[in-house]
This record gives sequence, structure tokens and C-alpha cells, in this order.
Amino acid sequence: MIGNSRNGWITSLYRNVGLAEKIFSAFFVLWLFSLLVWPGSSARVFLQVGMFASGMAVLIRHLRRWVQSAIWRLRNRLYVVYLFIAVVPVCLILILGGLAAYLIASEISVYLVTSELNRRADSLGNLVEWLARAPAAQRVAFLQNASNYGRNRFPGLELIVRGSGGGSFPAANELKLPPGDWPDQNGLVLKDDILYAWARVRRNGVDVTALVPLTQDYLSELVPDLGEVNYTLAPVEARATAAPNSGVTFQVDGANIRAPAAQPGRKSHLGAAVNRFDKEVLWFSLMPAAVWDEPGTTRKVIIAVRTRFSAVLRAISTEATSTERAGTDQNLLFILFTIITGLFLGVELIALIIGVSLTRTITGAVHGLYVGTQKVMKGEFSHRIEVKGNDQLAELGISFNRMTENLEQLVLVAKEKERLQSELELAREVQAQLYPKVTPRLKTLRLVATCNPARLVSGDYFDYQCLEDTQVALALGDVAGKGISAALLMATVQSSLRTQLRHCLDSAAGNAQAPLVVATAEFVAQLNQQLYADTAPEKYATFYFGVYDDTSSVLTYTNAGHLPPIVIRRGEVIRLDVNGIVVGAFPFAKYDESRMKLLSGDLLVCYTDGVTEPENEYGEMFGDERLIQVLQKNAGRDEEEIVATVIDSVLEWTGAGELQDDMTLLVARRQ
Repeated sequence: MIGNSRNGWITSLYRNVGLAEKIFSAFFVLWLFSLLVWPGSSARVFLQVGMFASGMAVLIRHLRRWVQSAIWRLRNRLYVVYLFIAVVPVCLILILGGLAAYLIASEISVYLVTSELNRRADSLGNLVEWLARAPAAQRVAFLQNASNYGRNRFPGLELIVRGSGGGSFPAANELKLPPGDWPDQNGLVLKDDILYAWARVRRNGVDVTALVPLTQDYLSELVPDLGEVNYTLAPVEARATAAPNSGVTFQVDGANIRAPAAQPGRKSHLGAAVNRFDKEVLWFSLMPAAVWDEPGTTRKVIIAVRTRFSAVLRAISTEATSTERAGTDQNLLFILFTIITGLFLGVELIALIIGVSLTRTITGAVHGLYVGTQKVMKGEFSHRIEVKGNDQLAELGISFNRMTENLEQLVLVAKEKERLQSELELAREVQAQLYPKVTPRLKTLRLVATCNPARLVSGDYFDYQCLEDTQVALALGDVAGKGISAALLMATVQSSLRTQLRHCLDSAAGNAQAPLVVATAEFVAQLNQQLYADTAPEKYATFYFGVYDDTSSVLTYTNAGHLPPIVIRRGEVIRLDVNGIVVGAFPFAKYDESRMKLLSGDLLVCYTDGVTEPENEYGEMFGDERLIQVLQKNAGRDEEEIVATVIDSVLEWTGAGELQDDMTLLVARRQ
């Protein structure tokens, strides 16, 4: 019994563990076995890698399960949301603010130094240009004035003038002209791997060259009280081992360059920190430098600047006129920053307390809703949620209680809607039976018609019916409105039309000697009076009625406010007449009739406004002109293809899958 229980426990454990746990267990067992059997085998490395990978998969899987179970309740999820909304953004803002301050301060410090260095180089170039243009007789005096000017502005200045009135400064300097054919220029130059500011000008046989050594002290004093400025060459091979904190390492052209440290024993230009946040800032800039012995060759020089935030602020501030004033400003800024930080933390603490309180309220309401939904799922519509307070959560509970009260009624409404939908579908099928089933066949006329409703039922109407072997009646109408009411009026029009046609046929059958004559104007007038008498005043319809005689090829028609049909004759467009107003609106409306003889190849197109009035996304209607273009382009095709092409063109114009209005077309071609 004990053995069976133990085996069942092992089997249950094996079934509950996942694939990752099984793989990890297999690797672990094999690894233990390898310790005994293959103590020095390289297969142990493979087993260790597999065990590590599968172990990480197991760890991630269980960690994910723990996280999902920990945040299953809404309360815990809200705590996590507060963490990511409040704590994480604050930390990110502080980090980004520190990085932004560091980058801005570093870029400004480098810009101040390099711009001042370029300005000094330009000034040195102006000095050399001035000497080169001096008269030969006065060049010695000019050289003396230049040396007096440069002694203060350019410490270590060396000048050499070759040509008429030449000389040098200092008089005993050993400066020689640079080798090779150097053009006139000023800037930085490397001579024996030492950086100089230099300028050279040749004018009228006079060659003037000036050099100023750029020592660390000189560079650091370019911008007073900014900090330490030094340079190094890039790329260079490491010649000495730098201290771990001697500077930042930069990578230039694939070489690692360490920013130079301050020279030992030299007075530091880096000021003391104003406060604990006044950290050091170290950055660099690359500047090109000519090589003294290689004309046309340049090397990159790294100008490294070590400064502090307070020094950068002093350098760019127009109000800080002294170090003491800048230090005072920094202390005031620090105090202000401390006050704002304290207020910020206090607000964060208050927000945390409010958040916890709101969380309890929210989670309590959600728990009540959860229990209520479980009851509703079981069909217990009598369950009600206890409502506390007077807030949106309380309104949510009230809404839930109202929902349970109305749920049964909504079910009944849904059933009623389904019944009405089925009745509408039945109405659509009934309406489809009202359209003609068989197309009349005449010797000289072919007919095609279609009606595409925008809804289940349509307010458009078309009909054709043979009167005799040589005559056919054509009808097309558009009832005002859509839906059931329009469909009912359409059925009334159809019934009235066929009743009158049947009466005409019966009259003609009773008098076999007289030919059948249908007066379209009188026919439409009778239809108008009947619709006016039997329908509501606001109900009316446009109506086109015509009779085609196959023997004479004459179309007799009356158009009661309908869009004028189009006849395409050898590429030309002929619009038929409009003979009166809509039917059903006025009881004593008068109508005329028109006649037109159709020639061989003529294409007669009758249509409703659902063809020409649909709009595209810009509010532009398809219009009669586009319809005419489509008809002219496709006039030689079969009638069915013409109808399909027109419908496709309208749908492509609107760009919508649904019709905006009922679309009806009747196309007849004279053979």
C-alpha cells in the first residue's frame, strides 16, 4: 500500500512538471553521473551548458508564474502601476536630468575653450599679416611693437622675419622657417610632438612666421577660472600606464586615448566644489593641427577640459562678477533645490497614502462586481451589489444592479429584434417577387435591368411588360425615403401600374379591330391621382413610364420628375425630356408625353439617383458626367456588362463596401 502511494505521488509529480523541468532534471542527473564515470571528460562542459540553459528556462518559467499569481488581484496590479507611474519616472527624470546637465556643461566648457583658442590663433595671424605688410624701412620698429604686444598676450612668443628689414623675437631665438612650401595659414601646429599656435604669411618677398607654445597653464587660462585644459595627440601608442582615476578614456579612429592628467607639482586651475552636487566634468574636443615637418599633413589633437558645474555657470553668467558672488549663487541654488526636493518628496508621500486608500476602495468595488458577475453567469439575476459612498464606483454598483434588473427585458428585446429581422428578410423576398421575372423579347430591342437596395428592402422600382407582340412598357421609379415605408409605396406603384396595364390589355382584347394605344401622359396622371388619394401627403415618387413600338422603333414616354434617361447614339449623348412633376404630391398635376425614334445601335439608359449621387471621401458626387463617360466608353459592350461596369465604377468611386442609396439601372439597346 505504501509503495503504491509512493508511486502515485511520483507519477503525479512527473505529470505536473513541465518540459523545461524534465530537461533540467535529465541534464542534472547526467551531470552527477559524469562526475562518477567521466571525471575528466569534455562532455561535462556540454552537460553544464545544457543544465545552465534549461535551469534558466525553469527559473524564468517559475518567475513568470509567480508574477502572474502575485498580480492577479487588482490591488496588487494597482500597486505595480503606482510604482511604474510614480517611482520609475521620477528616477528616470533624475537620471536624465543629471546626464543632460553633464552633457550641456561639458559641451559648453569645450566650446568656450576651443572658440577662445581659435580667436587667439586668428589674432596671431593678424599680427603676422601686419608685420608682413609693414614698410621695409620700418619693419624693425614694427617688430619691436609686435613683440611688446605679444609678450603679454602670447607668452613664449617667437617671431622670425625673413626678407628686407628682417629680424626675430626674441633676438637670440633659434626659430627657423618651416621646411617645404607652406601656404599662408594660421591655427595649430605640431612641432616635435609639442602643440603650438602659429601663423605664417608671405608678402612681397617677406616671410613672417610666429609660434606660441600651448602649455597647460596657457590653455587653462584661456577662459579664466574654468578649470584644467590639456591636450594629447590622437591616435598615439600608450607610452605610460595612467592611474586608474587619471582621466576618461576616449576612442578616436579605433585607438583608446586617455584624457591627460594634471602635471605633478603644478598649481591646479580647477576650483574647489561649491557644494556636494558641484561635481567634476571632463570632456574633450578634436581639433586639427598641421605637422611642422610635413606640409599639407594634419593630425588630430584632443583638447581635454576638466571643470565643474559652478565654473561653467560662472563662465556663461553675466551677473556673476566674482568667485565669491558665484559661490553665493551656487549656495542659494542648492538651498532652493533642497527645498523643492523636500516639497516634492512630501507630495509623493501624500500621493502614496491617497493612492493606497483609493486602491482599497477600488478593489473592494471590483471584488463586489466580480462576485456579482459570477452570480449572473449562473443565472441569478436577483443578486444585488452592496453600494457604499457617492462616487463613480458607487454609480458603477448601481448600474450593475440596474443591469441585472433589465437583463431579462433585454433578452426579450433581442428576441423581438431577431423576429423583426426575419420579417424584414421575408419582406425582401416578397419584394423580389414584385420585379419582373422574364425579360420581354422583341425583334429590335434588348432589355436588361437590375436593382441593388441599400438596405434589405428598396424604394426603387423598375418594371417592363409586353403589351402586344410588338410593344413593351418600361417603368422606372424612385420613392422618397428608404426602408419599409418606401418599399410599401413602391409596392403600391407596382400594383397600380400593372392594374392599369391589365385594364388596357382587357380593353384592347374586347375591341379586336382597334389597335392597342397607351397614352403615357394619361397613364401617369391616373397613377398620380391614385397615389395622392391612397398614401400620406408626404409620400411621393419620381416616375418614368414609356412604351416602345417594335414596328416603328418609336419610344413614347412621360417623365414625372425623374432623372432624364440618356441615349448614347454613335458616341453622342441625348437626354430625354422631363414632362412633369413627381407623382403622389399634387392631385391635379398635368403631364405631357414625348416621342423619340430609336436608331440601330442606340443605347437607352434609365437610372435612379443612387447611381449619380453617391459621394467619395471628399464629398464629391459621382455625377452625370462620370456616368456618361462610363457609358460612352463601354457603349459597344453587352448590356449586362454595361450594367456591371456602371455599378463597379460607382462602388470604386465611393470606396465603401455598402451602398449609400438604392441603385437601379435599366438598359435597352436598339438592334
